[in-house]
Amino acid sequence: MQITLTYLSPTKVEINVVADASELTATKDHVLNKLAKDVTVTGFRKGHAPKAMVEKNVDQATLQSQFLDEAVNELYIGAVTEKKLRPVALPEVSVNKFVPFSTLEFKAVLDVIGKVTLPDYKKIKMAKKVETTTDKDVSAVLDDLRRRDSEKKEVTRPAKDGDEVVLDFTGVDAKTKEAIAGAAGTDYPLVLGSGSFIPGFEPEIVGLKADDTKTFDITFPKDYGNTELQSKKVSFSVTVHKVQELVLPKLDDAFAVTVGPFKSLAELKTDVKKQLQAEKDNQAQRTLENDLLASIAEKAKADIPSVLVDEEIDRMEADEKRNIVYRGQTWEEHLTAEGKTEKQHHEDLRESAEIRVKTGLVLGEVAEAEGINVSEPEFKSRVAALKAQYTDKQMQAELEKPEHRRELMSRIVTEKAIASLVGYATKA
Repeated sequence: MQITLTYLSPTKVEINVVADASELTATKDHVLNKLAKDVTVTGFRKGHAPKAMVEKNVDQATLQSQFLDEAVNELYIGAVTEKKLRPVALPEVSVNKFVPFSTLEFKAVLDVIGKVTLPDYKKIKMAKKVETTTDKDVSAVLDDLRRRDSEKKEVTRPAKDGDEVVLDFTGVDAKTKEAIAGAAGTDYPLVLGSGSFIPGFEPEIVGLKADDTKTFDITFPKDYGNTELQSKKVSFSVTVHKVQELVLPKLDDAFAVTVGPFKSLAELKTDVKKQLQAEKDNQAQRTLENDLLASIAEKAKADIPSVLVDEEIDRMEADEKRNIVYRGQTWEEHLTAEGKTEKQHHEDLRESAEIRVKTGLVLGEVAEAEGINVSEPEFKSRVAALKAQYTDKQMQAELEKPEHRRELMSRIVTEKAIASLVGYATKA
């Protein structure tokens, strides 16, 4: 096979392939062997006639079509492998010359992952910044546990911090007066002063009594979880149905026993502190990994095909659509609320998608540079752990599918690559 490679751009390649006669002969024999199973030749059982007889009796158009498909596919894969290309989509193939079954020349144009140049990642240093769990943190958890186990006593006085109010609320855009999806609730229980609701909402309820109504405006924070509501001014209308005083249980050994397998309040506090510290440690580890990857990706250089970025945008939008449906909103309503067209929304995600793709490519290059692989025992151990975690038969069947096993293998390689980077970054 003769291969001529031409880069049309850093991420688009043209491959011209001229097949060797021996390769075509092998392909023809393989195709005839497959066709022989369905060809009837007088004097022979199906599948047992000589190839020369099969060729005379088979439909020539079928033979040539299958031969051409198989030959092009095998030669294309061989060329891509030999030239160490990384295609990201199906190629555009055109046959330049075909003489059955001796000559084949074709051209394939394909999008590929371009050159990825890593920085000297071994010299990038970062430290894990772990926050220490304080007595105040522990007290907050204990107070929450006490609230859950509290006795509720309905009162007629105005609500104050620490009370639980049961209310109805609706939110509309302060400018357009259009209803805000997800900004409504009926018989919603809210503990005032808990900070569990939208910032600024709970103080507006303090002082209200049962059957009181109130309308007020709240401007959502710039970093609010729902991007659609970030910095948006929303007008809320509230009706209070109940004000309940929470009579908290005494914080003592007897209370600790009701919470879990604890013999004393001291044991409960120790366990709470341990769990909180573990959460802080995990968060610090995730922050370190994310910051480290962002730093390496920023310093790296990569030629990224646009098709990869567009696929990532599609995945991001699919996730966003699922969340919107969960909130009871349509995609069209979401776009209208953001004041964007479908195309504008798509393009607004491009920068984030490019960063995600680039980070993934960087991790792949690191894995290759570090010679990272996954042993068979290591992979089997991970599969066994997942099967122990997900005992549902359908889920276990999913774990056996080739695509899921490939995904798991990729995930393990990624984890090991990140671990290597963290090891270099934190090494003294």
